[in-house]
Amino acid sequence: MGSETGQRPLISIVSTVRNERVHIAQLLDSLLVQEPPFEIVIVDAESRDGTFEILSEYARRSPGTVRAVSHAGSRGFGRNEGVRQSTGEFLAFIDGDCFADSNWLKEMREGFASVPVVAGRTVAVGKPRYGSLERVELYQSGYDVSYPSCNLGYRRALFERLGGFDTRFVTAEDIDLNLRAVRSGVAIRYQPTAVVYHHMRGNFVRFLYQAFWNGYGRKQLTEKHGSLWARYRVRRLISGQRGAIAWARLTAALGGYTARVATGAGHRLGPE
Repeated sequence: MGSETGQRPLISIVSTVRNERVHIAQLLDSLLVQEPPFEIVIVDAESRDGTFEILSEYARRSPGTVRAVSHAGSRGFGRNEGVRQSTGEFLAFIDGDCFADSNWLKEMREGFASVPVVAGRTVAVGKPRYGSLERVELYQSGYDVSYPSCNLGYRRALFERLGGFDTRFVTAEDIDLNLRAVRSGVAIRYQPTAVVYHHMRGNFVRFLYQAFWNGYGRKQLTEKHGSLWARYRVRRLISGQRGAIAWARLTAALGGYTARVATGAGHRLGPE
């Protein structure tokens, strides 16, 4: 690497995947062309579709740059394990059903120059009726903490000080981490030029399944942090539900929230 490259901080790109054979090569190809220096650590949660074999081949072809790890566990556990096996001063998280713009890491690095937490812009690709719906924003101290871990960056020192992702979460572990970061006094910088493309669910059933578990995770958040309804922009949430698809998603999410209420009484989340 040249002297200019050597002056840039090393970024560890971390992902956890399961059964992403369809998308994993596209993800890795998009990461290998990023601005150096970087390393890629991907934890495979015991896929059964050949994902790990593809990862292993990329690791063989790019030794020292790509590392493939096999370990079952929650999404939070997988990301924590990836961080544990990485060495970069900064961490950039991305999901297995995504691929990055060629300038993604360059723009994330620019954001890290001023703050320890950077959230990029996630663009949905796929069927428009599944991809055009906005996430349900949650605010803490003026910051949106609902930026997803498919395009999220942390300074390692802060990530470790916060204890990483809470592995007890089924979903919303990224929101929980962001919430704890902001409550510790840290700012989140939105970097819209750091773009990641996210493949939307391919059919209506999978779309609703995702919404259900998102709602389940939101209830886990209230168990750990207390009532958060006052921090949602409820009016915007309701007004943003236009069309049958949007209302179906909201209904599925409320179903997941209610399911957690009904089944979570014996194992509610508290502070770690």
